[in-house]
Amino acid sequence: MPEATFGVIGGGMMGEALITRLLDQGIFVPEAVIVSDPQASRREVLHHTYGVQTTAENQAVVDAAETVLLAIKPQMLGAVAEKLRFPGREKPLLLSILAGVPLARLEKEFLGWAVVRAMPNTPATVGAGVTALAAGEAVSVTQREQARSIFASVGTVVEVPESQMDAVTALSGSGPGYIALVVEALADGGVAVGLPRTIALELAIATVRGTGELLHQGDLHPAVLKDRVTSPGGTTIAGIATLEVGGLRSALIEAVRSAYLRSKELGQS
Repeated sequence: MPEATFGVIGGGMMGEALITRLLDQGIFVPEAVIVSDPQASRREVLHHTYGVQTTAENQAVVDAAETVLLAIKPQMLGAVAEKLRFPGREKPLLLSILAGVPLARLEKEFLGWAVVRAMPNTPATVGAGVTALAAGEAVSVTQREQARSIFASVGTVVEVPESQMDAVTALSGSGPGYIALVVEALADGGVAVGLPRTIALELAIATVRGTGELLHQGDLHPAVLKDRVTSPGGTTIAGIATLEVGGLRSALIEAVRSAYLRSKELGQS
């Protein structure tokens, strides 16, 4: 078997998203990637689609790879880690995308590893995600840059103290759900005023996507853009006034707050 430098434990949606982008951007070649997954059908898909090495044994990933992405369900961590024998090489790098699992727990389960906790969101699957990283004390400058490079392949990367990871989860981790609800509501509004649903949905998606890109590329504060498109006595201010009466702004703030509290609860369970 060729030598692998990047390993993935768990070949699910997010693991595949990272593999796809890392290979497309030439950060790793297929022969240098090894993925473990318990499902033979999943291993076959990953191998034939991307040319990566696949295995049913998590131990094979740990033995081979210098950097390992842990992409399993959080509740599986104990069962997976207790069956692993860790190599003697000095401080290999573990990248964990397990929601709610703190660095202290990961460093206990993967004793002697340099651990980076990551929180990507679902747009990462199309290369438009945002990932927050919190690095453990054992992570070197080189390993920190490697972690940034790996997650930059699927979008924007920010570094935060681990104490802010629950807030990240509440905003960008859960945020796609909030925005999907906004898009659906906008499309429903279009239908309510006479648009066919397919057209209304297309317009809503394109409007949200375009507005986000405009804010990003123009480096604009949202209030500035809002003021630019709001003319005196016009349609936009009429709509905004209704949104303010309906409490949209407060509802979104409270959604983030509720998700934050729930994330903290899950991390303590």
